[in-house]
Amino acid sequence: MTAIATPERVVVAMSGGVDSSLAAALVVASGAETIGITMRLSASGSRCCSLEDADDARRVAERLGIRFYVANYAEAFGREVIDAFADAYLAGRTPIPCIACNQRFKFDHLLERAKAFGAARVATGHYARISHDPATGRARLFRARHREKDQSYFLFSLRQEQLRQAHFPVGEMSKEDVRREARALGLETAEKPESQEICFVPDGDYAKVVERLRPEATQASGSIVDEAGQILGRHRGIHRFTVGQRHGLGIASDRRLYVVRLEPESQRVVVGDATDLDCSGARVERVGWISGEEPDGPIRVRVQVRHRHRAVGAEVRALASGETEVRFDEPVRAVAPGQAAVFYDEAGDDEVLGGGFLVEGRR
Repeated sequence: MTAIATPERVVVAMSGGVDSSLAAALVVASGAETIGITMRLSASGSRCCSLEDADDARRVAERLGIRFYVANYAEAFGREVIDAFADAYLAGRTPIPCIACNQRFKFDHLLERAKAFGAARVATGHYARISHDPATGRARLFRARHREKDQSYFLFSLRQEQLRQAHFPVGEMSKEDVRREARALGLETAEKPESQEICFVPDGDYAKVVERLRPEATQASGSIVDEAGQILGRHRGIHRFTVGQRHGLGIASDRRLYVVRLEPESQRVVVGDATDLDCSGARVERVGWISGEEPDGPIRVRVQVRHRHRAVGAEVRALASGETEVRFDEPVRAVAPGQAAVFYDEAGDDEVLGGGFLVEGRR
């Protein structure tokens, strides 16, 4: 993978966690002039991007001897990411706010700041890798070297102009390597626990966030039905459910039931057996390609429909409607509208080709 050429000036997005802290240290070690910026995105009390995290990032910047700034984007983040998150749940989708956050804030907004500083690149603590094709000048996006921490799934929507200016210093490293090096450098964040939740949902209670932002959701109700339409119970809003959910359905049954579909128009939650979750294909919207060019015809890929799902072989082809159809080689379980379908190269399942957002799964 391409290393940073020196001398140059690089802006590092410092979230206050160990990954971005070490990313900053590695950029400093490369000889580049380094500027740390923490983007304040959420209010204090969240597990990242808070004032407390900014303080941690500032201490790391002081140890590294680099300039450091805090940029307040809380209002824009609330409008562009948090509000969209709430609206998606009310529409029966399962959103991924990290994708919008990466594209709009970690890159769009931060690249604007970097340009104002005269910086050549933006570095982050993402576990992913970038290379540059010398023949075309195009940037190529790859999974992290160590799959257990790979975050390329959340980066598929980045455009060429963003990727060409991006740098992921820890993409070749394991989490253990990152902590070990941060510890050796005496970085205050070396032992800081990592967040497993969405930053503005620190306790994992998505429904509570939706109801705070959209009070009308507290008055929502509807039926829980089986595939035959038989009413099995009632619920207090479809924003409390996602496709594949088994626990917390609030109904009694002598068999295991899962949410197989949400119908926002009628406020129905449809449940069924585990096999009812199996899909042979999916429709995908807002598809983008890392190369910037749509394939001429159907192509073979490996597709991943959730961050923790295993990628499976598939054929992808554009539809006249502007959407994209994905046909899986084997059944894929719990295809949830709103999640991302990310396309990787078929041969190595390593290079990100593109992706989009799931509209529906097809049996």
